[in-house]
Amino acid sequence: MNPIFEKLMPWLDKAYALSSALVLFEWDNETEAPEESAGLTSKAIEILSDEYYKTIINPEVKKLLKHLASEKNLSLKEAAIVKDLQKQYDSMEPIPQKEYREYQGLIARASSVWTRAKSADNYSQFEPVLKQIVDFQKRFLACRLKAGHPDMRPYDLLLNDYEEGFTMKALDEFFETLKREIIPLIQKVAEKKDRISKDYNVRTYPVALQKDFNRMLAEHVGFDFKRGVMKESAHPFTTNLHNRDVRITTHYDVHNLESAIFSTIHESGHALYEMHIDDDLTATPVGCGTSMGMHEGQSRLFENNLGRSRAFWIPLFEKLKDTYPEALSDVDLDHFILGINKSSPSLIRTESDELTYSLHILIRYEVEKMIFEENADMEKLPEIWAEKYREYLGVTPEKDSEGILQDIHWAGGSFGYFPSYALGNAIAAQIYAHLKKVMPLEDYLEAGNFQPINSYLREHIHRFGKTKTTGEILEEMMGEGFNPQYYIDYLKEKYETLYGSKLYLGVK
Repeated sequence: MNPIFEKLMPWLDKAYALSSALVLFEWDNETEAPEESAGLTSKAIEILSDEYYKTIINPEVKKLLKHLASEKNLSLKEAAIVKDLQKQYDSMEPIPQKEYREYQGLIARASSVWTRAKSADNYSQFEPVLKQIVDFQKRFLACRLKAGHPDMRPYDLLLNDYEEGFTMKALDEFFETLKREIIPLIQKVAEKKDRISKDYNVRTYPVALQKDFNRMLAEHVGFDFKRGVMKESAHPFTTNLHNRDVRITTHYDVHNLESAIFSTIHESGHALYEMHIDDDLTATPVGCGTSMGMHEGQSRLFENNLGRSRAFWIPLFEKLKDTYPEALSDVDLDHFILGINKSSPSLIRTESDELTYSLHILIRYEVEKMIFEENADMEKLPEIWAEKYREYLGVTPEKDSEGILQDIHWAGGSFGYFPSYALGNAIAAQIYAHLKKVMPLEDYLEAGNFQPINSYLREHIHRFGKTKTTGEILEEMMGEGFNPQYYIDYLKEKYETLYGSKLYLGVK
């Protein structure tokens, strides 16, 4: 170990311990904590966040980072940690410590406010807290821009926090391409929306049976319950402490069979990424996914490209029917495959189909730009949201829970995150095309054998953590960087076949 880097280790260890405690509080708040706990618990979170700030932002760490910036004999791991820590230092140092602490307490309380507002279908209950979060974010952005990014736009800086290099200019081009290529296909499919029936999906599926089936489903794709747990939350998510403690949640609806199934597959994709991080990297600043786009690329690959294929369900469908013999008595495999791939414009992002999904993200991206670049009136966000849904998807939310309040992200201050979902869809399609070239993918899926699939993903993507960028990983794995054309081609082939003269029945 580099001797200067070694002096940094006590600070890194303390930062890891504090961040782990904060992760556990977040996990508890979303899964097990009683409804009235948030107010007092947020005080503990504020204190821990204050200690975390002081652990990262202090003269000794600043001095060590300055020395390490010119060191030539750092290992790949050490260099990656220094780079990541420097980025974190630069983003936190301009923010006043007192305000940082207050903000962490605010977002600790905000999720419970969001949950109550969503249950009540009342945005006005959440709007004052959301306005506080946005006001904090805007002040922080002003500090960060003044300190080190004088030529950047505020929203570009937020985007950069989640997917480095993807500015509004790059994302505008990306989304314009999707609109140009995909919206005409959506319109054609909408004309044939009644061709496929999925009335089976809204029958009665007891939650207790769903829990058993979804646990089996997570195990099927490779989730290791010796290293992970699965719980319930209002909004499904994945978190982890290290590669031996990875936690996922799902949400069950007694009258929606697919909701928990595809949430479980999605979150398992995230979890496998974290479980496969090299032991040498886990519990360090680079011991996690390299970017949110690549992370979403893993979850969407599992949920959609693999999880909605006929081959995936060949070893599982009879188990599904055995779990719900009455509800699925008149449904065969081909009917089910057509149903889970049906496209129809809808209001809820997490329940949307592959074809329309990225338009849900486009709407959130445009609303966030309005908030941070145009100072949109927070009280009018429900109206702005509804208008954009009418424009892009032809549907209008009738209540806040299916509109502006459907996502928890803003309650956690995660502005700039949403575009990663659309980028993840494109990355997933690119990786999917590659997997079909390098292995008998359909054969593995039909056999229920995820071991070779997971081994390949671990070897070429997961194990590197943040020591390689998304672009570097794609280049080394398949000889080219990010290329959204794979996503466009995938959607066109799938849905032109699904709604065309032939029925879509699986991996080609």
